[in-house]
Amino acid sequence: MRIGIAGMQTTELVAKSIKETLSDAGFESFYFKNNSKVTMADLIIVLGGDRGMRNYFHTALDVDTPVLGISESESNGVLAQIELKELPSYLNRIKNEDYVIEDVPRIGVKIDGKSTYPVLNDVAIFTSKSATLMEHVLRVNGEEVWHDSSDGVIISTPIGSSAYSLSAGGPVIFQAANVFGIISVNSLDITRRPIIVSDNSIIEIDEISSRLHCDVVLDGIDRLKINGKLEATKFTPPARIVRMKADSTAISALANKVKLAEELLAMPPSSKLLLKILEYEGSMTQKELASKTLLPDRTVRLAMKHLMEKGYIKRKVSMQDARQKIYEIAKLG
Repeated sequence: MRIGIAGMQTTELVAKSIKETLSDAGFESFYFKNNSKVTMADLIIVLGGDRGMRNYFHTALDVDTPVLGISESESNGVLAQIELKELPSYLNRIKNEDYVIEDVPRIGVKIDGKSTYPVLNDVAIFTSKSATLMEHVLRVNGEEVWHDSSDGVIISTPIGSSAYSLSAGGPVIFQAANVFGIISVNSLDITRRPIIVSDNSIIEIDEISSRLHCDVVLDGIDRLKINGKLEATKFTPPARIVRMKADSTAISALANKVKLAEELLAMPPSSKLLLKILEYEGSMTQKELASKTLLPDRTVRLAMKHLMEKGYIKRKVSMQDARQKIYEIAKLG
């Protein structure tokens, strides 16, 4: 069996170690930074946890090859279930192809008629400045569902329902459900509720207007300007993800997410923002968090102290620079 190893540049040293481990177990493997060698592999190992998985599928040209996500830390993962230290114990099962391949839905996105890369978690529309109202119309399969004014709109997959959507009041959707969730964030209409639609639906966010320009946010990473209309549909083909653990692991992760969402209600906004950034972006230094969130250094410092005391995040030494400390989501539950 030939195994390709993909990941962000910061994981190259780890990739070299994995390559040696695979070689000792009788696997042929290679490391690649683009999709040129994907078709040569029987299985792809993607490093970097959930963030690495999202990045991989944003640019993957060949998604027929199944992908196993690995996290270098002990953080919870929905896309990447396996921790790096666990990999050797799974090699015999990988060799015997004793695993399940799950087809994970993706959302195809068009912004003002132009296609972007598909997303695994969610696509959202917000104004360029937070807490600024945005007026919009939601249509599903051509029929108007609502005309609303809110802070923004989130369209999520079942996988993404336990991420940003959950913190905005959206429902938790089990991974096997063939649906998408739509959430109007902080709507002026207090009766507005999230809705669930078939993943075969054509979802349109149209007639978008605000006193500031609006952005589409793809998987919490890239922001692209939008002038008037977003279209979201099920993207084909889905992402093919290798599952080495039983479904109960994913359900347990969802349960932990629900518990965290309940506790988030009592947290200050700065703490919520830092948790969201760490979930989407992965491990970061305090300086990087301050730069990403645009919060004052003192606010970041106090929020990090609060989150560490509560056990939501942890601090460790950076593998790239032992002089630096990095922060990441702790393994809850």
